[in-house]
Amino acid sequence: CIFYGSPGTGKTETVLQLARETGRAIKMVDVPNLRSKWVGDTEKNIKAVFEDYRRLCKDSKLAPILLFNEADAVLCKRNEGAVGSVDKMENAMQNIILQEIEDLEGILIATTNLTNNLDHAFERRFLFKIEFHKPSTEIKVKLWNSMIKDLTKDEAQHLANCYDFSGGQIENIA
Repeated sequence: CIFYGSPGTGKTETVLQLARETGRAIKMVDVPNLRSKWVGDTEKNIKAVFEDYRRLCKDSKLAPILLFNEADAVLCKRNEGAVGSVDKMENAMQNIILQEIEDLEGILIATTNLTNNLDHAFERRFLFKIEFHKPSTEIKVKLWNSMIKDLTKDEAQHLANCYDFSGGQIENIA
């Protein structure tokens, strides 16, 4: 699955709740730490993520969720006609991820705010693409009331009407 939409709309929280509701573990990929300045290490790091996930699957009753949070950082468009070594390494990394996703037996969920940055080959591999939107005014009223217990219904309604905040922004404010 790929969950996409504006920041603070509940993509990551939804993954956490899915795991909680189904009793599954989450293997969260530390995307920034995948990349290495050393030649070949990035590719090794990516392969290690999928090897660790396969081991975790074998040791678990239920398939855990492999979560690529802010996935656009690694599922980005490949460079056509790559000439430089950096572009070639980037493409090699993308190709490894594409193959690993293709062969994956388990649950992979990726989240992103930037779907325009995704390579079309990655998009094709996601069976479910779910867009997350900012909450409606009615939902924002409920969020305000649930996060700040001292608010009256009128105050929550006023905040919901006046400010176009996402759920994550409301949570930060609260």
